[in-house]
Order: sequence, then structure tokens, then C-alpha cells
Amino acid sequence: MRTLRHELLDRTIIWNEHQLQQLLDEYVEHYNNRRPHRGLHQRAPNDTADVTPIGTDQPIQRHTNCAGLINEYRTAA
Repeated sequence: MRTLRHELLDRTIIWNEHQLQQLLDEYVEHYNNRRPHRGLHQRAPNDTADVTPIGTDQPIQRHTNCAGLINEYRTAA
């Protein structure tokens, strides 16, 4: 709950219930499937794939989540 509040709710003005539900759904999906957790060796709780380090010669693209509040970085295809 503290992470949700710190990373999302403290930085967002919520206008209505629909917007809140949409942000919460997107954040929960991000938290469980892509956000690195220290206690899990920088893996997400639902991540079963091996971690592949990004090479220095690979281009990286930024992807935004939760109305632009959270950035994810992945190798460009």
C-alpha cells in the first residue's frame, strides 16, 4: 500500500472513480509483472523468465505507464 501511494497516488490528481480504477488496474499490472523487487533479485513477482542483461550496443526505448508517471526501459526491437 505504501508503494502504491508513494509511486502513484501522491503524484496524481484524481478526478473521478473511473480514472482512479483505470490507474489502479494499470499500476497493479505493472507492479506484479514488470516492476523490479529487491527481495526477488530485481524480478517482478509474476516473472518466471531469466533476466537478460542489456548490452551497451543495444538501443533502448522508454515506455510510459500510469499516465506517464512510471517509465519502463526495454531494448528496441
